[in-house]
Amino acid sequence: MLGIHDLPLFIASGLLLNIAPGPDSLLIMSRSASQGWRAGSAAALGIGAGTLIHVAAAALGLSALLATSATAFSVVKYIGAAYLLYIGASMLLKRGAGNDAAEMAAPAPASQRQLFLQGLMTNLLNPKVALFFLAFVPQFISPEAPNKPLAFIVLGAIFDFNGMLWCHFLAVSTALASTRLRPSARLAAWLNRAIGALFLSFGLKLALAER
Repeated sequence: MLGIHDLPLFIASGLLLNIAPGPDSLLIMSRSASQGWRAGSAAALGIGAGTLIHVAAAALGLSALLATSATAFSVVKYIGAAYLLYIGASMLLKRGAGNDAAEMAAPAPASQRQLFLQGLMTNLLNPKVALFFLAFVPQFISPEAPNKPLAFIVLGAIFDFNGMLWCHFLAVSTALASTRLRPSARLAAWLNRAIGALFLSFGLKLALAER
């Protein structure tokens, strides 16, 4: 249908790629642990919206600009890296009021809208996501496909749907684990700093990435 082939392999590969840890997963986990599963789900929905934008851009050929223009790639790359560095630094340097270690442990509370936008920007400002769709999805579209953009969008939507299943599972499971395990305030503070350090590493990796 639509020239799509090896759909089970595409779905399995997409799930494995979504499960691989990255900035999106860390954002969901940190928000779910600090504000509950609804916060993690709000961030996940923003990530899903960003993925759909990448899919639409790639299907329309806009993402090809990132693959061919060094300037366009660099601009998006450095904006995305700066955003990841900002998130990491905010978490790493978080200080609570007075001696409340528990307050130090968690990112500043955010509204559902803010969480959605944070997830959206974390995903959208990563040019590697756009290039990933250009490299990965066409492998499952036949050269004789009657409508390649439509086939691309269908596969992208399937990838995003499966990714959302994983992201919401991650949000719920992280929130439950955080509630049941109840780590000490000191441990929670160090975990939060460790996640912040990981965001910094992702930002540096993106900034130093070659095209």
